[in-house]
Amino acid sequence: MKILVLNCGSSSIKYQLFNMVAREVMAKGIVEKVGMKGSFLKQELSEKEVLKLVGDVLDHQAGIEFILGVLTSEKYGCLSSIQDIEAVGHRVAHGGERFTDSAFIDDIVKKDIEKCIELAPLHNPANLKGILAMESLSNGIQQVAVFDTAFHQSMPAHAYMYAIPYSLYEHHKIRRYGFHGTSHRFVAKETCEHLGVDISTQKIISCHLGNGASVAAIDSGKSVDTSMGLTPVEGLIMGTRSGDLDLGVFTYIMDKEEIGLKSANALINKHSGVLGITNISSDMREIEEAANGGDKKSRLALNMYDYRIKKYIGAYSAAMGGLDILIFTGGIGENADTTRRGVCKNMEFLGIELDESKNTGLRGEVMVISNNDARVKVIVMPTNEELVIAEDTEKIISKL
Repeated sequence: MKILVLNCGSSSIKYQLFNMVAREVMAKGIVEKVGMKGSFLKQELSEKEVLKLVGDVLDHQAGIEFILGVLTSEKYGCLSSIQDIEAVGHRVAHGGERFTDSAFIDDIVKKDIEKCIELAPLHNPANLKGILAMESLSNGIQQVAVFDTAFHQSMPAHAYMYAIPYSLYEHHKIRRYGFHGTSHRFVAKETCEHLGVDISTQKIISCHLGNGASVAAIDSGKSVDTSMGLTPVEGLIMGTRSGDLDLGVFTYIMDKEEIGLKSANALINKHSGVLGITNISSDMREIEEAANGGDKKSRLALNMYDYRIKKYIGAYSAAMGGLDILIFTGGIGENADTTRRGVCKNMEFLGIELDESKNTGLRGEVMVISNNDARVKVIVMPTNEELVIAEDTEKIISKL
């Protein structure tokens, strides 16, 4: 079965084409600057060769049409026609309380995704545009939605509720939902298979660290808590997001800076995090370079970043009553040995003991980086959310 996976953002469309028989990626790329000047498509042709095609991409339908054109082109394609695609899997940011698992896309599911737009106004509209565009272009190819929030729907009420008037939950469904669920689910499963342990017996903390970052507490294979909330702003310090913030600070800034809600929202989403602290970059590699060069704010940002993760690990270990496995994943978690070192420092009391000979220089590879006799297994496990989407799509379509 050939499955196309689409991840539609507000101005980009990431895609991967899978051959599910061989479990291999046939094509991988991205359309950037959708609806903007200078839009283009990039597709990996090999490890060293990248195809870049510039063209006007006015909307998501034009972007997906561009992708399908390349995939079926004689020069760069790997498909004879669009009908070679047997199913399409879509990453959908928010499924609210309605979706506890991935779902076959029909008219009811589309309406439910639309209802969740108010919970994810930046993400769900783009996700829905991708679904509708593919629907109009593909002549009946079946589609599946895989939700970022679904894995965390196993959280108990005492973990997902906010201490605000209960009527706000009843009327507006204001609660913690969490994100990166596809990634957390994948790395927990892959880690337990790699270690040869039964996931139903394990207490796991998964750290998905990238420009967006979250921690999940996974007990017996189920998410019991996670750091992101109603929106992806809550929790860890991120590239441009503030993470946990005293709400009084938010209103105080609005008053002192005389800004409205829209500007304040942009402040905590796009101008905070490590970018806000350093005023240099949201890229941890550039911040680390600046810190090594003596920049004090960059050093502060790195220390704050590691400290926040450390606090969540301690809290979730307490919440689960123990810890068996600590996972690092995502672009930073997989590649930044200094971050892993900073997070695990002085955590021996929890059973976390890093083996520096394994951790130093490790980038993007599966590796247990804890001491052999450490009580907690610390592991680097590269994530593959696109493969999870493809697998869920194959599973659902095969049952139809």
